[in-house]
Amino acid sequence: MKQEASYFEGKEPVLIYIAKKLRDALRLESVFTEAGLDYGVEADEYRGGVIFRSVRAGAFFYVLPETVGAAHDVMRRHGYQPYVDPAPQT
Repeated sequence: MKQEASYFEGKEPVLIYIAKKLRDALRLESVFTEAGLDYGVEADEYRGGVIFRSVRAGAFFYVLPETVGAAHDVMRRHGYQPYVDPAPQT
């Protein structure tokens, strides 16, 4: 179920996906809701493009650390490639 920012207060949410299109974001919200997963989503900016790099807006999806594995499983079953931080914090 989609959670408000207050749900993540005092916790370290984990970025699991960046939706670059609204249709993609809405579909993933539906997938998470049907699976009963708690998640947060917020609009933010990312850099995109190969030759002509630009700043673009996307929907950033977050979950709590203890649900990352379940969220990744659900995403893969529905054709999504989870975002994995290339340099995780220690």
